[in-house]
Parts: sequence; C-alpha cells; structure tokens
Amino acid sequence: MKKLRTYYMHLRNPPNMERRWIFPLAIGSMVSLFLLFLSMVTSPGGTPLFPFYKSVAVSGSFFVESKLHPVPISSLPPPPRFAYLISGSIREGNMLKRTLEALYHPINRYVLHLDLESPPEERLDLQSYVQTHPIFQKFGNVQVIAKANLVTYRGPTMVANTLHAAAILLREGGDWDWFINLSASDYPLVTQDDLLHTFSQLRRDLNFIDHTSNIGWKESQRAKPVIIDPGLYMSKKADVFWITQRRSVPTAFKLFTGSAWMALSRPFIDYCIWGWENLPRVALMYYANFISSPEGYFHTVICNAQQFQNTTVNSDLHFISWDNPPKQHPHHLNLNDLQKMIDSNAPFARKFVGEDPVLDEIDKQLLNKHPNMVVSGGWCIGSHENGTDPCSITGSINVLKPGPGAKRLETLINSLLSEENFEARQCK
Repeated sequence: MKKLRTYYMHLRNPPNMERRWIFPLAIGSMVSLFLLFLSMVTSPGGTPLFPFYKSVAVSGSFFVESKLHPVPISSLPPPPRFAYLISGSIREGNMLKRTLEALYHPINRYVLHLDLESPPEERLDLQSYVQTHPIFQKFGNVQVIAKANLVTYRGPTMVANTLHAAAILLREGGDWDWFINLSASDYPLVTQDDLLHTFSQLRRDLNFIDHTSNIGWKESQRAKPVIIDPGLYMSKKADVFWITQRRSVPTAFKLFTGSAWMALSRPFIDYCIWGWENLPRVALMYYANFISSPEGYFHTVICNAQQFQNTTVNSDLHFISWDNPPKQHPHHLNLNDLQKMIDSNAPFARKFVGEDPVLDEIDKQLLNKHPNMVVSGGWCIGSHENGTDPCSITGSINVLKPGPGAKRLETLINSLLSEENFEARQCK
C-alpha cells in the first residue's frame, strides 16, 4: 500500500529534471513570434525590410525549346575553315582525286565518298591514295568513308549521304565554318587561298543556298507523287519507283526548292543533325518519298526555321550551263565554256566529264596547278625546280596568297550581298 501511494505521488509531482523541457519551449516560442513580427514589417513601398526567403521568378516559358539555341558561330581567328564532302560513283575515283587536289588546303577538312556501286578495288585504291599521300598524312585532314553508302540518283539516299558526311565532320571536332558538298564532276575556278581570303570578310552564319518557294511544275511532278528509293533497304542499286497513291502539298511547312549544291554554315548543319526542334526530322521523313529530294530538303528546312531564314544567300556558288530547253542533266562543260566560267565569277563549276581538256586549262590559267599535285598556296614554301612539289615543304597554314580569283569572287559576293539581292531574295 505504501509503494502504491509513493507511485501516485511520483505522477502528481515529477522530479524537476523532467520539467526542464518547458523552459526551452517557452524561449523558442518567443523567438518564433519575434521573427514572425519582423517578417511582417515592410517598407513604404511594400518590400519586406527583413526578408527571410528569396522569391523565385517564374520562367517566361516552361518549354525546353525556348532554352535551346543554335551553336554560336566560330570564334576561331581568320582565316575561316571549310569542310568538304566530295562524292562520286563508279569509275569516278580518278576524277575525285583530281578534284581533291584542286581543292586541298591544310586548314580545311575533307570527307570522300565513293558509293557502293563503285567496285571494291576502286574504293580501296582511293583509300590507299589518301593513306600514302605525304601531305594528306602530314595534316591528317582527309578522310574516306570506308563503309560506302548506296546512293540512288534523285533519291533521298543522296540526302542521307550528305547528312552522314556532315555528322562525321561534326564528330571530328566541328572546327570549321562552312560545309560544302561537291561531286567528282565539280571543279574549282579559284584557289583555296582565294576562297579563304574572300570568306574571311564574311559573317560566318551565312548560308549559300539557291532556293525559291515558286515550285511551279514541281508541285504536280515532285511534291504530290510518292516515290520509293530502294537504296534505303536494298543492297543492290536500283532506280526509284512511283506508287499510284498521290499526296497533298504540306500545310505544316512551306516547300522550297533549288540547287542541290550549297555552302552551309556550321550552326545550320548542327541544327540539321541534332534537330532540337522536330522540323529537320519531320522534313527528312517527308522527303524520303520525294523525287529529287536533294533539291528541296535543306531549302525547306532553312526557310521554315525562323532562326536561319535571314542567313540565306540565294546562290549555289556554281557555274552551271543548262541546255535549252533544260534537260535532266546540265550541259557538259568544255573549252568553249571556259570564258563564260571565268566571267561568272563563281568559285565552282559543273558538270565535267572525265579528263576533259578544259580541266587542264583551268589548272593552267586559274589554279596554277601541276599534274598530280595539290594547288600551291601561301602555306607552300618549296619551289617548282626540277618538277618538285612546292608544298612538300610547308610553312604556316594561316598564310594566304590570294590571286586574281579573289577579285572575281569578291565581285560575285558583293553582288549577292547587295541591297537588291540579299534580303530581298531570302526565302521568297
């Protein structure tokens, strides 16, 4: 009984040690009330005098696209750098080599492609040529696509091959400013020193692409028909074929058409490859069933992408002679066309066939190129004595020695960027 009474007394009068929590609780409550009071004290303008939290501004957009932007243009010092795709097909290996020699400069990058129709021996010969060339090996800026693509003329596989080469060039570092696609039947009319010198004075976000939205007869003969390119799924080359079903002209984007040859800026190529907006992919899937898609894909993408519309220069930088009336292929250039090529002020010309004598005249009159040698530039400090290659001894690759071709090209560029030709002809 005595123990029970002691137990109840303990409950009614606990020891002082167990009451110690009351004092901290009281102090904490008083401090909390004081801080609450301070947080309610504001300035005459309504701003808290003692803010205990930082307000977070709500972003203007919750969409990820608004946070993605094209890569900035290159900050590399002049001269600029070009990235070339030179492509060819069966029996064009030697032409491709000659075009490469005429275009070569150690500051640039080059991707070569002979399509799957070329025999393995021809592709291996090209690869051996690059691997054993002392200048190419010294600078390491020429690459051959070892796993050849099947490319169908007028089919989307041509676009796929171009994107493939562009992706390779981006993977290799992307330290270039313009991507230029050429074929083995193209040839330069100016030296690389001429081209680099002239482009050193230009904005590096410009895109040289011949284009128009006036597709005319192409609406019924290209936009509405649906074609299949066997090169997308077959291992043997076959021509494209049409299916009976036709389709409407797109309403999600506006169609543009133009030349398949272009000089595109690195930011735009980056946009086409990465496609943080869905337009490049949607357009690519649409053009998979479009006849002559190389003459429309890049044109449609660039003119429907708001951030690139104002960067277009409406030219493919080529001299091309068409028969009258125009045929599927342009006129094959020969000696009779040489003066017209020069007068055009264009840096490139096409279409050449085989070893036409006009190429020798271009080498002699315009490029100062010797047989089986690259075009000599400011980076070459050797001599031509006894038939030696002046580029076998090299100096600074940044030294340029522009010639008369730079003057001609400057005339063309000034015309293209004039008030009546530049903005007035952008994506119209």
